Amino acid sequence: MSIVPITSEDLKSSEVAWFSALCSDDYQFLGVPDGSLRSNWVHCSNIVKTAEAQGFRNVLCPSSYQVGQDTLSFVAGCAPITKSINLLAAVRCGEMQPIMLGRTLSTLDHMLEGRLTVNIISSDFPGQTEPSPYRYQRSREVVEILKQAWTQDEINFEGDIYNFKGLSTDPVKPYQNGGPLLYFGGYSPDALELCGKHCDIYLMWPEKIDELKNRMKAVHAVAERYKRTLDYGLRVHMIVRETEQEAREYADYIVSKLDDEYGKIIRDRALDSTSLGVAHQAKNRELADKYGYVEENLWTGVGRARSGCGAAIVGSADQVCSKLESYKKMGIRAFILSGYPHIDEAEYFGKLVMPNMDTCSLPHAYGRVPNVTPKTPLGTGERV
Repeated sequence: MSIVPITSEDLKSSEVAWFSALCSDDYQFLGVPDGSLRSNWVHCSNIVKTAEAQGFRNVLCPSSYQVGQDTLSFVAGCAPITKSINLLAAVRCGEMQPIMLGRTLSTLDHMLEGRLTVNIISSDFPGQTEPSPYRYQRSREVVEILKQAWTQDEINFEGDIYNFKGLSTDPVKPYQNGGPLLYFGGYSPDALELCGKHCDIYLMWPEKIDELKNRMKAVHAVAERYKRTLDYGLRVHMIVRETEQEAREYADYIVSKLDDEYGKIIRDRALDSTSLGVAHQAKNRELADKYGYVEENLWTGVGRARSGCGAAIVGSADQVCSKLESYKKMGIRAFILSGYPHIDEAEYFGKLVMPNMDTCSLPHAYGRVPNVTPKTPLGTGERV
């Protein structure tokens, strides 16, 4: 029985995703830049192709102001070089005018034939700081406009930030029924309100089990007010080897050249570096034992050299499977994994763990992806 009611209570499988390091986040040794692992098209697209070959069902394409790949451009480039894997595009609300964002996402959804998913982000723009309530109000309005665009014949919206009247939705009709699933992560009350009212999958960063349970209960309380349920996801790094000793030795290895002052520079340059979620990841490191473990098989050393998700599941294949299964029993239906270097660790996970996992695509599980090309203006519908 899950911790809280979830949308996919009867789903026996889970969506297991990987991560493409678009934002200068691939290393052999954390905090030591490696020219062969730079965030260019060749390397990042190879991560996606490797993830697809290893059986991952989705791949997170993050967004940040770093040297690397623009998220939506990258996702478009991945459409013709992939066949089955979904693309989880991170969208920072407000960067693009909402109507044009709707058309861009609809275009991508058609290019991918229903393999697009969207990660809603509300953090600051580069070089600009705005109050949290304003940023989340902007995101709420963007999401509400997108939902109108994807489900109605006209867009009529009057908000504090955006106003549109009498716009046809023909240019923004998506491939999927109801549009792409919306994934979301955030810890503040404003964040929970946005997710509980509008989004589909609430994403969490790794913490102690009891803390994760409390996160799920908090966002469910909001969703319940709107007579909704959510599914839940966990974004976490991964180090899996044949034995626990090998895995722990590799964890030590990848931080063996890390200068903590440079690690702080890496953390601070992220656009979400002052968020509540990041603060909780820092608290994990403070509570960890002398080896960096905050609970069994959960190692916080990754957070010394990156903002955001700052812990890894470290262990043997059996230990990793057991840990993921315990999360699944809690009600977690989406896992977004990564490791350093990303291609090598995707292959380790694919070899050692993936054969023991029952995986799915959540858009398909939700019935969003039609069996035939839809009758939309970009599909087989009447040309307008």
